[in-house]
Amino acid sequence: MEKYRHPIFLLPADRPSVSRLIVFVLGAATTTAFAPFGLWLLAPLLVLPLLYICLTVAPRDAAAHGFWYGFGFYLTGIYWIYISVHVFGNAAIWVALLLMAGLALIMAAFVSLAAWLTSKLSHGEPWLLVLAGPAAWVLCEWIRGWVLTGFPWMGLGYGQIDSPLAGWAPVLGIYGVSFVLVVSAAATIAAFLASTARARLGGVAIVIAPWVIGGILLSVDWTEPAGKAIRTSIVQAGVSQDKKWDRDQLLPIMEYYHGATLSVADSEIVLWPEVAIPAIQDQVEPFIAQVESDARENGQTVLFGILERSYDRSVEGRIYNSVMLIGTEERQRYRKRHLVPFGEYFPVPPSVREWMKMQNLPHSDLTKGDAEQPLLIGADGTQFGVAICYEDAYGAEQLYALPDAAILINVSNDAWFGDSIAPHQHLEIARMRSLEFGRPAVRSTNTGISAFIGADGALLQTGKQFEPELLTAEVTPRRGLTPYAAVGNQLIIGLCLAILGICWIRDRASL
Repeated sequence: MEKYRHPIFLLPADRPSVSRLIVFVLGAATTTAFAPFGLWLLAPLLVLPLLYICLTVAPRDAAAHGFWYGFGFYLTGIYWIYISVHVFGNAAIWVALLLMAGLALIMAAFVSLAAWLTSKLSHGEPWLLVLAGPAAWVLCEWIRGWVLTGFPWMGLGYGQIDSPLAGWAPVLGIYGVSFVLVVSAAATIAAFLASTARARLGGVAIVIAPWVIGGILLSVDWTEPAGKAIRTSIVQAGVSQDKKWDRDQLLPIMEYYHGATLSVADSEIVLWPEVAIPAIQDQVEPFIAQVESDARENGQTVLFGILERSYDRSVEGRIYNSVMLIGTEERQRYRKRHLVPFGEYFPVPPSVREWMKMQNLPHSDLTKGDAEQPLLIGADGTQFGVAICYEDAYGAEQLYALPDAAILINVSNDAWFGDSIAPHQHLEIARMRSLEFGRPAVRSTNTGISAFIGADGALLQTGKQFEPELLTAEVTPRRGLTPYAAVGNQLIIGLCLAILGICWIRDRASL
């Protein structure tokens, strides 16, 4: 490291507490690259100093810096967990803070691992950093998307939905967008430290190439229309979470959804949000039957979220978070497959569950649906790929619906997060799924942000938050497969593993 004597290189070694505080602030600021701020260019600029540090310090020190960067990043990015747990979940403040900080700490550990790998395998060589840095970062993003049920929120690529780098999403998926972003940032360092003009020019070319190529890829239409546009309506009741489960609100809520649906009798598809009716389906069967009768009479397909009780394989009955489709000859249903830990199920021993019950905390489990389920089919034969709530953050889990699914459906209840950044982040994730799959999406949420999303990820129409909304648009089904939809994450993760494997072999050979 002797060839790098500039004070900025020496700060992490000479004053580690100061440099760790700096990267904590940089990590916290990285949240502004995501919705609702949308300062996407800040992402590569703010991750660059961390890569710089990984190049110039020992792996152990790099891991420590990565941890503090990640802690700042996730603490500011997922603070809304406190709102859902304390404000709406009625848990004690200390419980909410513990869960929020605990999740941020766990997520920071993945950034720490990425920093350790980057430092270990780059050996202080800038051009190795261009390879090892992106591969380590993306591999750790991917791992945190499935370990312990996964939490793929705030992958770096999501913040690029409105940047030229988004063009990579239909080819390499969200992780590919993260990869080329980190490549550009690492190449900036390599260009800056290059000892020859030729090497510097090569570094600049690598910095620019992902953005130029991404911009070109944005112009490619990976899928094609599959039939005529379908008139579609979204119903959003705008009921706040603290009122939704009030028994006095049940009848007004049902009357609102029914009346709103009847008012758009010319719409072929009508979508309500997640658990639109705050009851178990067998408790409101006469209401559902009435909506079903009206839908058939008007030639409509109505999809809505509701808690569903099933006695299949259970004499006591199992409760599912479901989307029901009515208006066709038979009712159809999709059951949520990826449940929210400590929200929809509680992976705790009986003693802890009993304590939660005594503390008046939620403690009962929902049942998860099958990993692959038959697609919901509308009255006109249109097939839907359905995701409930944050299931749409698990892109690879939805690939089984393609190429048959012509329209993506997402229902959610982001009312749990109040007026925070979470609903905006969630909409950003939904947009990325449309772009990856080349499919339009119809998204209905309880209090917003409901939206029509184009097959290119563009926002076509959005509703206001916390207000009743009735949105109508023409949605054109699509067919075909994007490169990403054809291979999933195998290509980008395979590339990352190959890069890290080669770097690891090189590292062992140098010992």
